[in-house]
Amino acid sequence: ADATNQAAIQKIYEAKGRPSDNPLIVHIASRDQMDAFVASYPQKAIKLMEKFWPGPLTVILPLKKDSLASNVSAGLSTVGVRMPDHPVSLALIKEAGIPVAAPSANRSGKPSPTSASHVIEDLDDKVAGIIDGGATGVGLESTVIDCSTEIPVILRPGGITKEQIEQVIGSVELANNDTKETEKPKAPGMKYTHYAPKAPVYLVEGSKAFWQKEINKVEAAHKKLGILATKELLDGLTTNAVTQTTGSIESMEEIANQLYKGLRAFDHAEVDIIFAEVYPETELGAAVMNRLEKAAGNRRISE
Repeated sequence: ADATNQAAIQKIYEAKGRPSDNPLIVHIASRDQMDAFVASYPQKAIKLMEKFWPGPLTVILPLKKDSLASNVSAGLSTVGVRMPDHPVSLALIKEAGIPVAAPSANRSGKPSPTSASHVIEDLDDKVAGIIDGGATGVGLESTVIDCSTEIPVILRPGGITKEQIEQVIGSVELANNDTKETEKPKAPGMKYTHYAPKAPVYLVEGSKAFWQKEINKVEAAHKKLGILATKELLDGLTTNAVTQTTGSIESMEEIANQLYKGLRAFDHAEVDIIFAEVYPETELGAAVMNRLEKAAGNRRISE
């Protein structure tokens, strides 16, 4: 929606069922569009934009007063800005001639869409139209970094890793994502349950023998189980579960790309409970685990 149009922005919140204190990201097609609504450009933000735009990086910057609809930023004095790296998105923003506020095209709290068919499932009767730009590239949302503070803070890990960012601007901090009930989140994905299918998700950490024992418990209770894991873990397990592979443990890029597709598949299969594999929290693995931990809501089974 037009980031300057209060009524249009309100329709985003209504279509998604999104809490009104959860700010939206503003998308641009060229950096000069920001001058109308960004109050200042910290040097580190400029370096990041030069390196990673267009791409999956959202930069939080000081907002010019009354330059955008107030519900875009949920009343905050900062705004998240991104230049997408997709020809369809860029063409749409250029044609619109305005900054475009845009969240992921799903019902709030559900796994994010990675294809047009996912958007149709969630929003077909709630939006004016759906543009099919093909499957997503990374498969996860953008990294969100707050550059309005002296030391930049990663508020949401994503397609650009902490390690990549630190190569450009030096040390950055990782936010504690436990935003309190009374606090406004500075970025999407910080405060509310996100990325969750209908069935409860449990992160399972342990050997293949431990996995088998936990699977047997669920199946003995006659519950329909879903398992989201790499092919290496799935290989050799004995189960009647609905399985969704995230690919190979050798490719975190593939795991990230398959994550939401796998979680959404369990809704179609109508499983009662979901077991998900745990991954190393380095580089892109940090973003994958951020999404899985949000989906699980701190439910974990460890050996």
